[in-house]
Amino acid sequence: MDATRFGLFVAEMRKENHMTQAELATKIKVTDKAVSRWERGVSHS
Repeated sequence: MDATRFGLFVAEMRKENHMTQAELATKIKVTDKAVSRWERGVSHS
């Protein structure tokens, strides 16, 4: 799965569960900035 498809999946699942990026980040112990990058398909290489 490429970064864009993964990001769309994360965003869709998060929204279906009525969660903000910050709430998801806290739940999975990452930063809200990481969730934002995933949803935008951005990565550090």
